Amino acid sequence: MKLDIIVDEFIKYCKNKGYSGHTQMAYSISLNQFQIYLEEEVGEISDIKNINANMIKPFLGWIDDKGKRRNTLRQRITAVKSFFKYCYKKEILDKNIARNILTPKKENKLPSYLLKNEIENLFERNNDNSFVALRNIALMELLYSTGLRISEALAIKLNDIDVINRQVKVLGKGKKERIVPIGDVAIEAIEKYKIVRNSVELKANELFLNCKGTKLSAVSAWKIVNKSMQGITDAKQKSPHTLRHSFATHLLDNGAELSAVSEMLRT
Repeated sequence: MKLDIIVDEFIKYCKNKGYSGHTQMAYSISLNQFQIYLEEEVGEISDIKNINANMIKPFLGWIDDKGKRRNTLRQRITAVKSFFKYCYKKEILDKNIARNILTPKKENKLPSYLLKNEIENLFERNNDNSFVALRNIALMELLYSTGLRISEALAIKLNDIDVINRQVKVLGKGKKERIVPIGDVAIEAIEKYKIVRNSVELKANELFLNCKGTKLSAVSAWKIVNKSMQGITDAKQKSPHTLRHSFATHLLDNGAELSAVSEMLRT
């Protein structure tokens, strides 16, 4: 069954159950954003049964990247969890795939960050010269060096990287273009990855590709970072956005002005 049809049925179900108009509206907006997220980061979903838990997990970071407030994040993920609970109860799905998706608590910091020694361990762990390992390390070094959103990093094309001037052209929110500086370590990691990038059949111009030669998806990037962080940190959040937050935290630790760091994250 198509996702949008079941979403409409769910909203009608909420109305028949006597949910407040506010809740119905909140659920409708949240699930509409969830569908936009899936279209942008996963692609067209022909059948709701094609959705899995790993596709849902990055949604929170996707919303957070848009600068939404904490309560909005909670509202969005609560709606998604309620929707998939409904799908399970109505036997549309044979299990509740959103059951174990965490809802951020108000008092928790979102996202958490890695300590400096954990950052070192993260990058040391990926030390072979395969296409996958070099791509993964280049992606994570770029995220940590620049504080880019994952959507921005994955949209970077090969010729957007200026190695000589140590900077990258980024298309951010509202289609606004900006130039972002990159550290030497990240540049070195990207250069190493570019050597093996041609080992796959190139079907896209983006810098970061999957093994089929097409653009790396946000879901795949989330899984890469999450898997790489397993076992090296106690941080609850293990995602690309954690590297963005680590970038900001470590800049502040090194004496950067709060206003300057905040501006970097807002752009």
